[in-house]
Amino acid sequence: MAVTKTANVNVRIQENIKQQAEQILETIGIPRATAIDMFYRQIILNKGIPFSLTIPKSLLAQDDMNEKTFNALMAKGYDQAAQSDVYPIDDVFKELDC
Repeated sequence: MAVTKTANVNVRIQENIKQQAEQILETIGIPRATAIDMFYRQIILNKGIPFSLTIPKSLLAQDDMNEKTFNALMAKGYDQAAQSDVYPIDDVFKELDC
């Protein structure tokens, strides 16, 4: 019987991202190493990243807006901050599925 060689993969990742992902993996019963192996295999099968790498339409850059739209967005943000209508950044990006 042939022995398959294995290799290590070392990565740096934000702690909260790691914790969230590992909690989901634990819930569905997939070990971290298996999930990484699955991701690499999908890269090989797809000959690239196995999902779309695009910027969501809901995220606009200043260059994509006219001056009136940009100023309105800034005024809205200022009003929200002045009224203490603020949210932690992790919660905002969680809602955007980033």
